[in-house]
Amino acid sequence: MMSKDISAQSLQAKAVQDALDGKSKGFKRLLPFLGPAFIAAIAYIDPGNFATNISAGSKYGYMLLWVILFSNLMAFLIQVLSAKLGIATGKNLPEIARDRYPKWVSAGLWIQGELVIMATDLAEFIGAALGLNLLFGIPMVEAAIIAAIGSFAILELQRRGYRALEAGIAGLLFVVVIAFALQTFFAKPDAASVLEGLFIPKIDGMDSVLLATGILGATVMPHAIYLHSALTQRRVVGKTDSERKKIFRFETIDILIAMVIAGAINASMLIVAAALFFKNGLYVEDLDVAYQQFGHYIGPASAVLFGIGLLAAGLSSSSVGTLSGDIIMQGFIRYRIPLYLRRFITIIPPMIIIISGVNATEALVWSQVVLSFGISFALVPLIMFTSNKRLMGALTNRKWVTALAWLIAVLVIALNLFVIYDSFR
Repeated sequence: MMSKDISAQSLQAKAVQDALDGKSKGFKRLLPFLGPAFIAAIAYIDPGNFATNISAGSKYGYMLLWVILFSNLMAFLIQVLSAKLGIATGKNLPEIARDRYPKWVSAGLWIQGELVIMATDLAEFIGAALGLNLLFGIPMVEAAIIAAIGSFAILELQRRGYRALEAGIAGLLFVVVIAFALQTFFAKPDAASVLEGLFIPKIDGMDSVLLATGILGATVMPHAIYLHSALTQRRVVGKTDSERKKIFRFETIDILIAMVIAGAINASMLIVAAALFFKNGLYVEDLDVAYQQFGHYIGPASAVLFGIGLLAAGLSSSSVGTLSGDIIMQGFIRYRIPLYLRRFITIIPPMIIIISGVNATEALVWSQVVLSFGISFALVPLIMFTSNKRLMGALTNRKWVTALAWLIAVLVIALNLFVIYDSFR
């Protein structure tokens, strides 16, 4: 087994070097660099996005599709900066923050990071349990236990190497892609209305502003920012500035592909809700109601596809949340606990909430509020570090990139503060 692993690593190293030297061409040249962005992209299709997108589509039809497009463009730039930080420095965002900030600041960032991971796990764990509940009629408590076992199984892939983990996560991502592609086909949306919603920004009253804010606020996730810098920091190490620039170009393509897929999934959620629920005058906020209505308007197969998509998104994103938590602890305070122990600990809060009988969709919404609180603590240091010439070298942000990033940061933070204010109001 060990000789096989060494052989596989040697082949991978050769493929990477051939790509950097220009010996391989086309897709074969890109292949060794694909993967990190697909893991990070899972954060953009977590169960919290399901609830927000379906609510927006059922209440306003196709009108808020442009918000998803705009959100995805912002998320693309942020993930590019995070990946670039890992490539340029060989360190992840929490590690650099620990090196450059006082200990008390790093400790505070670690605490808020752990709260973010708890909120992430809550949303994703409840989503996976709800998927099992809807598909098989399993009570939520038992479904939560099964979801926990499933998340442990996905983490087990990490022991087989990063390629196995990336393949497993990408496989679950494409399950969600297929589920919603078929949903969109069955729903038969109006193509002209879809294009109008995508490219002609419109708002209709304060409620639509709130939903648009929810979509934007739920798109950029702090744990995805921490995670992506770690996924690229040692995966392929460039020895020279030239090699690091090539690695960054390949990783940008990886991010582009992954974010297009994540954006298409989010858009399809809203499109399906608009084509079915809005068209029939039905406003849907709860995921279990959405599941039932898919069965009513299209048929049992449509409801099953929705449940499968929710289950796959919940399982994969819960594992990604656990990996992010490990990176946050190791980076900010130089301490690490076994991954399976962390997974066990993070299962406890969702289990308590599920046992208490709290409405699953309402719990998802409140988890997004906590995530909104944490975004500035990841985004602001990211922009500061990637704009630092001494730290980034040849991969320092260009001035227009830095200006655009700060503009996005101000917008995202303001919107998230508005979400927090409105939620407590």
